[in-house]
Amino acid sequence: MASEMIIDHKEKASALLKADADKILKLIKVQMDNLTMPQCPLYEEVLDTQMFGLSREIDFAVRLGLIDDQDGKAILGELERELSALHEASVKK
Repeated sequence: MASEMIIDHKEKASALLKADADKILKLIKVQMDNLTMPQCPLYEEVLDTQMFGLSREIDFAVRLGLIDDQDGKAILGELERELSALHEASVKK
């Protein structure tokens, strides 16, 4: 029973982190779709804040043993690649 509970908590932690990452990814996609507007410092601040918050959530989950460090890095890595693509697209615009 206890091992089932641990697995359940790990699955929930992973699902919640991925859901938070998906919210940030949607913010990035909206910005990419609307590159006609100039770079908005407020929007960049929101993304930075969201990314920082997610990194803290991931760190917490790793420290609790709910997710593997590599899985956490993979979640952040994917978002960082998307942010990089957004930055490149806005520079080219």
